Amino acid sequence: MTIQHLKTSKPDAEKAEDDARVRATVESILADIEARGDAAVRELSVKFDKYDPAAFRLTASEIEAAMQKVSARDMEDIRFAQDQIRGFAQAQRASMTDIEVETLPGVILGHRNIPVQSVGCYVPGGKFPMVASAHMSVLTASVAGVPRIVASAPPVQGEPHPAIVAAMHMGGAHEILCLGGIQAVGAMALGTESIEPVHMLVGPGNAFVAEAKRQLFGRVGIDLFAGPTETMVIADETVDAELCATDLLGQAEHGYNSPACLITNSSKLAEATLAEVDRLLKILPTAETASVSWRDYGDVILCDTHDEMLAVANDMAYEHVQVMTDRDDWYLENMNAYGALFLGPRTNVANGDKVIGTNHTLPTKKAGRYTGGLWVGKFLKTHSYQKILTDEAAAMVGEYGSRLCMLEGFIGHAEQCNIRVRRYGRKNVPYGAAAE
Repeated sequence: MTIQHLKTSKPDAEKAEDDARVRATVESILADIEARGDAAVRELSVKFDKYDPAAFRLTASEIEAAMQKVSARDMEDIRFAQDQIRGFAQAQRASMTDIEVETLPGVILGHRNIPVQSVGCYVPGGKFPMVASAHMSVLTASVAGVPRIVASAPPVQGEPHPAIVAAMHMGGAHEILCLGGIQAVGAMALGTESIEPVHMLVGPGNAFVAEAKRQLFGRVGIDLFAGPTETMVIADETVDAELCATDLLGQAEHGYNSPACLITNSSKLAEATLAEVDRLLKILPTAETASVSWRDYGDVILCDTHDEMLAVANDMAYEHVQVMTDRDDWYLENMNAYGALFLGPRTNVANGDKVIGTNHTLPTKKAGRYTGGLWVGKFLKTHSYQKILTDEAAAMVGEYGSRLCMLEGFIGHAEQCNIRVRRYGRKNVPYGAAAE
């Protein structure tokens, strides 16, 4: 296998140092929120966002006032996007059915899909107010039937962002907070005097938000570890450098640490893409951010074969994978670790981010090896149940259960089985004895 790295990102050791600094900052802030509640949250809001409202939860009149600021065209676009996302989420929900089966005569087993009872949806709003993230979390939770949906986004220019508020409200949020960063996810997860805690946190965010969710996991559920945006382009000579460079930089503009990687089996395309990236960075309005991401987190990997390209892509397990080759469906069949696939030159990651209907909250940092992205199923808990309807079944299963409990030395467990055998089946099984 011959794999050449024509461009590499900065060393893992440097990335680890960055992560350690974020970890320490987040740990300190979460401890402060837990200790001092609303006072700590307010201080953090003033410090980071220069925002000090009477209350962080928006009233109905404040929501209405914000929505009045959204243009008719923008409202129409939000509705269109939400229609697509709702439609796909409803189809996904319909695929998840409750079941009940009779596995043996008189033995009934089943499961029910029950919504999480309260969810905190974080919507990033710093450098780029991510209106689409409100659809992805709030609306999807609503389709799942979550009875309490809290949505939070930071202020933009000193006030709630009108389009984000509109998207949250139209998506089905029951409570809307104008609060950002660690203080938002910390308040929703830990609770304060004025904010009732939730059972689960979802939504993307910067490195600090992602780390806060990681540290809060266990106390609350989370959707997944959504770190900085990652994008990968897998391409051969069926496409050109302009398309590849555009798709790489289109995601690198997210932040200063957004990995972007080209995997190709064409040295001509690799070199041309490197040159095209340089050209586009001279004219891209967000080049200040994208150029740093490309410099520190950009990779160009040249392989000999599609098999090699597939192996590298599965190992890296990137969040967004744009496939533009002469065998796109082959990659669909054989990719096993990624966030979402975007197949063919006619589609692109931005479609998935904003409007097409799939969810844009996706696994990063190789989490695609063990989880998919946010979807309606993440808001549902599958709970099993069992019931035995006949004396014969109770005695028969109890005999097996008793012997297997004794095999492990669990006398009390065995007696739970034995008492059923005595009551519903054969008599006089002594205390603690396995049924024969």
